[in-house]
Amino acid sequence: ELGWPESVPYLDRPPSPLEFYREWVSPNKPCIIRNAISHWPALKKWTSAYLREVVGPKVVSVAVTPNGYADAVCQDRFVMPEERQMPFMDFLDIVEKKVTSPNVFYVQKQCSNLTEEFPELVCDVQPDIPWMSEALGKKPDAVNFWLGESAAVTSLHKDHYENLYCVISGEKYFLLHPPSDRPFIPYELYQPATYHVSEDGSFEIVDEKTAEKVPWIPLDPLNPDLELYPEYAQAKPLQCTVKAGEMLYLPSLWFHHVQQSHGCIAVNYWYDMEYDIKYSYYQLLDCLTKTVKML
Repeated sequence: ELGWPESVPYLDRPPSPLEFYREWVSPNKPCIIRNAISHWPALKKWTSAYLREVVGPKVVSVAVTPNGYADAVCQDRFVMPEERQMPFMDFLDIVEKKVTSPNVFYVQKQCSNLTEEFPELVCDVQPDIPWMSEALGKKPDAVNFWLGESAAVTSLHKDHYENLYCVISGEKYFLLHPPSDRPFIPYELYQPATYHVSEDGSFEIVDEKTAEKVPWIPLDPLNPDLELYPEYAQAKPLQCTVKAGEMLYLPSLWFHHVQQSHGCIAVNYWYDMEYDIKYSYYQLLDCLTKTVKML
């Protein structure tokens, strides 16, 4: 009834700024755009050999977990990954399975890590997406670089950003929920904690005792516990695969769960959302959902 598509539609070319704002941003609808990044040198250049040559021994931030779930609920905690500083070439050795490790490694630090930690690679992509910047009247808040193992999973969550997610190599697998599914998606408050490696190499979960509790989604949409969360049966997820050379427009406040093929490389652009009437409606829906659950 709200006009959400049953599948994520494709555009064969990047739209004009006006067209994109009118047809996609304003109605808050996702789409996959082909031929939007086909001119990027990264599509041909970003081989493992090239990345070793250009970034190589540079020390970068890598998220390390025992199970592939960073920023996710575990043992009744919201657990963040160990953020390990390591030479990029050592990380590539693990991704290429030249070195074995029982843990899961993922370059996934946000905060514009492409421009902050990998400035050598920016010239192979773009500092922003011109038609998106014109449509929104602003530049992106962050440009992020993603590379990791297939076991690395992004748990179900939402962001306050208009997100353009560009796959350079491999594939990304998205499960999406529109903001209107909020009444069916459980949120709970969790003590924040971080994975720490013990002397014997095992992981322990250490509470961030001074931090406030974090609202997060405990449900795994790939294997939902409908006895515990029966409302989720009414939700209507969309699933899509974003292939190399394609760009996903992920609208603000859409819930998303993300998996990837092994060694997938991606770059995404976060544009701050407008805190307009759509945001107010979402906040109202969120408050009503919480109130009903308290009754």
